[in-house]
Amino acid sequence: MTTKTVTTKKTWEVMMITIIEVLFRKPEEMPDLERIALEKAKGKVLEVGAGAGVHALEMMDNGLDVYAIDFSKGAVAHMKEKGIPSEQINFFDFQGKKFDTITMLMNGIGIAGTLANLEKTLLHCKSLLNEGGKILCDSSDIKYLYEDEDGALWVDLNSEYYGNFRFQMKYKGEIGPWFDWLYVDFDNLFQTAKKCGMKASRIYEKDDNYLAEITF
Repeated sequence: MTTKTVTTKKTWEVMMITIIEVLFRKPEEMPDLERIALEKAKGKVLEVGAGAGVHALEMMDNGLDVYAIDFSKGAVAHMKEKGIPSEQINFFDFQGKKFDTITMLMNGIGIAGTLANLEKTLLHCKSLLNEGGKILCDSSDIKYLYEDEDGALWVDLNSEYYGNFRFQMKYKGEIGPWFDWLYVDFDNLFQTAKKCGMKASRIYEKDDNYLAEITF
């Protein structure tokens, strides 16, 4: 595949609009990727970036011991109303508890922000896992965004990783601050996990999206 050197911004800045229906969908409305992840969760589970708690509720219905965290005060208040054990906290500040499974769905691994910060993110996950524990996460290889009509790939060879994005949440006129969010291809996830003494396996793939299981 031909690589073209072009001048672009280091990080794409994208306006992301929250779709409320997605956050409050029913189990039968979840894609196969998420269903498989929930089926593979075991034991005591930490749900990172739990949002409205739809995944946490499904795992609780499956008999799992689930603890959910999210940075959003409103999300945690909603989860508590639903009876989900939850806490408002930054993932990187969360510590002192051990789990058998950590779920980071809907590209929850993007919390790393940038590829450079992925190793730190996986090591923090590892510190929260019991021996034999695992991380279930999904992401997308968004390389297709950089392809020309003829299939040639154009990237700025002097820029940061092409999956480093910046987002801004907007809903009903309310606009939040910009924040970094990562979309990581599986090869980079695999290599970073290896550096952390962990093994990443791709257990489901559809189009440019994949589900990974990371163990140690």
